[in-house]
Amino acid sequence: MNVRYEVVVEVEHGLDAQYRNYMQTKHLPEIWATGCFTMIVFSQTSPNSFRAAYIAANQADLDRYLANHTAHFRTDFSQHFPHGVHVSRTVWTDLNTWE
Repeated sequence: MNVRYEVVVEVEHGLDAQYRNYMQTKHLPEIWATGCFTMIVFSQTSPNSFRAAYIAANQADLDRYLANHTAHFRTDFSQHFPHGVHVSRTVWTDLNTWE
């Protein structure tokens, strides 16, 4: 079953366009290039609330991403957004899928 790593970010008013641009032109394409995920979905629920869902084929692929890549990406993110963002992370394991 797939493993879904979800990152929810709340940004302060006025940072939404900058954040959206950074995610779509830099952060997400670079994470995609790691080859650790089979799909990435970037969503927005309000002007200041975003979610990135990273779908890995299995726990080993997610573990590889967490061990080999997260330090770099979190540092880069912090450099671009040193304040004005609140980040929460959750790992989900898909139990069933209907297609």
